[in-house]
Amino acid sequence: MVDAEKGAGPSHSAPKQSPNQYEEHDPGFCGLILIGISILICICFFPLAPFFIIKVVAQYEKAVILRLGCIRKGGAAGPGLFFFLPCVDEIHVVDMRTVSFDVPPQEILTKDSVTVTVDAVVYFRIQDAVSSVCNVDNVKTATRLLAQTTLRNMLGTKSLSEILSEREEISNSMQQTLDVATDPWGVLVERVEVKDVRLPQNLQRAMAAEAEAHRDAKAKVIAAEGELNASKALKEAADVISESPAALQLRYLQTLSAIAAERNSTISSPCLLT
Repeated sequence: MVDAEKGAGPSHSAPKQSPNQYEEHDPGFCGLILIGISILICICFFPLAPFFIIKVVAQYEKAVILRLGCIRKGGAAGPGLFFFLPCVDEIHVVDMRTVSFDVPPQEILTKDSVTVTVDAVVYFRIQDAVSSVCNVDNVKTATRLLAQTTLRNMLGTKSLSEILSEREEISNSMQQTLDVATDPWGVLVERVEVKDVRLPQNLQRAMAAEAEAHRDAKAKVIAAEGELNASKALKEAADVISESPAALQLRYLQTLSAIAAERNSTISSPCLLT
């Protein structure tokens, strides 16, 4: 009844395969003889054997032990101290810390036929030591090469404006793609960042000229709007002054006072006395 109840659940609720999915195989008669010989050798050379059969794994490491070519029961060992048999056990120590690497600059042809050079940085760590040893030859090299091809393929579908304005979205999409592709290798891609987008010199000059022309046009529009506002203000001031002749005379005297304050000189001007 217990097995039936377990099998009645939906398929998507099944737990993800653990690092212990690789079951230990029966070594067979010859394998048992080799294991016995290895144990006998350790007993015969007991005073020296502990120096060769004891392995210490750091806190940030895991040790994958292959006994006669098969994963030993229990999966990855460590951290700490453990024993292994010489001649029959092969040990692969896997670093579980986060690793970062630079994606070399890639020349990419964008969707709008512009050649750009883009580089990035990738942060990843190994979360399944057994899969990283059994499913891929060199997990770090494979992840680097996959990051390069993913960067080229993803940016090849974007235009130049999208690459320059949507860098965060591109980084998140690339991180998700790499994480899915490297999951069978026991790798977790934590973060991807697009570092730099370099444009050809002629394109940079063209974009600079376009930006300068746009700024000049905007400056001319602003200057024209200022002249328009100034002319309206002058017209209003002239209308006010024209209503009172004394106001014009006072404005004339105020202008003379301002000139005398700026320049130490004597100014003579005719004045109509009534």
